Amino acid sequence: MRQYPRVVVAGLSGGSGKTTLSLGLIRAFRKKGLSKTLAFKKGPDYIDAAWLGAASGGPCYNLDPFLIGRENILRSFTSRSAGFDISLIEGNRGLFDGMDLKGSQSTATLAGILKAPVVLIMDVSKMTRTAAAIVLGMKNFEPGLELAGVVLNRVAGARHESMLRQSIEHYTGVPVLGALPKMKDRKGKEKKSSISERHMGLLALKEHPEAEAALDRACELVEKSVNVEAVIEAARRAPRLKAPAQQAAGKRKSEIVIGVIQDRAFQFYYPENLEALERSGAALEMISPLSEKTKGLPDIHALYIGGGFPETNAIPLSKNKAFLRSLKEKIEQGLPVYAECGGLMYLASNIEVEGAKHPMAGIFPFGMTLEKRPVAHGYSIARIREQNAFYPAGTVLKGHEFHYSRPQRIFKFKTSKKKADNDQDVRFALEMERGTGIENGLDGLVYKNVFATYTHTHALGTPEWVRGIMKAAEKFRKENG
Repeated sequence: MRQYPRVVVAGLSGGSGKTTLSLGLIRAFRKKGLSKTLAFKKGPDYIDAAWLGAASGGPCYNLDPFLIGRENILRSFTSRSAGFDISLIEGNRGLFDGMDLKGSQSTATLAGILKAPVVLIMDVSKMTRTAAAIVLGMKNFEPGLELAGVVLNRVAGARHESMLRQSIEHYTGVPVLGALPKMKDRKGKEKKSSISERHMGLLALKEHPEAEAALDRACELVEKSVNVEAVIEAARRAPRLKAPAQQAAGKRKSEIVIGVIQDRAFQFYYPENLEALERSGAALEMISPLSEKTKGLPDIHALYIGGGFPETNAIPLSKNKAFLRSLKEKIEQGLPVYAECGGLMYLASNIEVEGAKHPMAGIFPFGMTLEKRPVAHGYSIARIREQNAFYPAGTVLKGHEFHYSRPQRIFKFKTSKKKADNDQDVRFALEMERGTGIENGLDGLVYKNVFATYTHTHALGTPEWVRGIMKAAEKFRKENG
């Protein structure tokens, strides 16, 4: 049993201010001497996690009950938090929002697994005493929850704050740890966040023109408005945890080299996935087709293309024709390529943005177009319906999908063994049991040794992903030297 100072930041809903509070707290912790502050994110999220990692000065790891399971949550948290001064875990959606009537896989579920105190941030616009009723309900809704305090958001002024504090503390006994004022832009109009937003989350870290300044603003806001010491004390009061038996540490020896396309166009990677590949013996080589110096693929045995925003980088991606030719040539030679979401888009014939079509790798005989609303969003479960370079038939993948893109033309299949309505041997290998996929409940497009999917997987919850990539890479290495 060891002490792991920790706190969960939760909200009443998505967009409640959790990330701004979390970023400010992490920076404030570090300024108070807790230099070893570790960040975690609950839920299928890459953008918030990147910001949290930037605030902490290290990786932000994922703790999601659906994606990785209870045992892996405890193992990952305790192994990574050992030796750190404090850990902050940002929840997702509302505190009790889960996958079903019982709220399974919720932020409250995660807090219970970790026996972690919860700091709740709540939007108090146009309310006073009603806020106390909400907090009382949150406090008593599920047994075992430790609600360590509340941070008020979008407070109108000193009088508003005073009425809220008195009501909440009198009727609930839950301390008010801070009050964030309404933020206004230069024109005096209210804004929800000090960090720009895109789609349903924050603007990606690598695309923000003033990321460091935005983190400083979040820290300044929290230092002025929140009792940071009280949050630290709550984290230190968290009960001791018994760490599960750890898996064998150390890296295996291997000659495998796996390329990873990682830049502002392709930035959605769980650090656990990259670490899992390295632990399995792979050397990772980071590649960026956005760099003018990158004219082609280096000598690698497999390629991993994660998600991101290829649509906002479509022009420079399409201009690097040398890299696109090299990628297509290597794929024709049998290079194993695992592509997720944005990676799938990159392998299409083109990406259409605002009426203009930008040529891509042309591995799949269709273009991609962007919708104004999400085409798919949420957890997914998919079953491998036929053998491919990475997974045996019958493998079940648990993951998530979130995309605005869709293919410009629909494939038509009569059976899983039939080819698509084109002259290439392209087929679907995944059948969606939960989620949308690419088309008609199908996902996982396969061409030669390429596997391209909208489904993002997490290595801790889907170890078959790591084994599949290593197996495909080893086979390619042996056959090609």
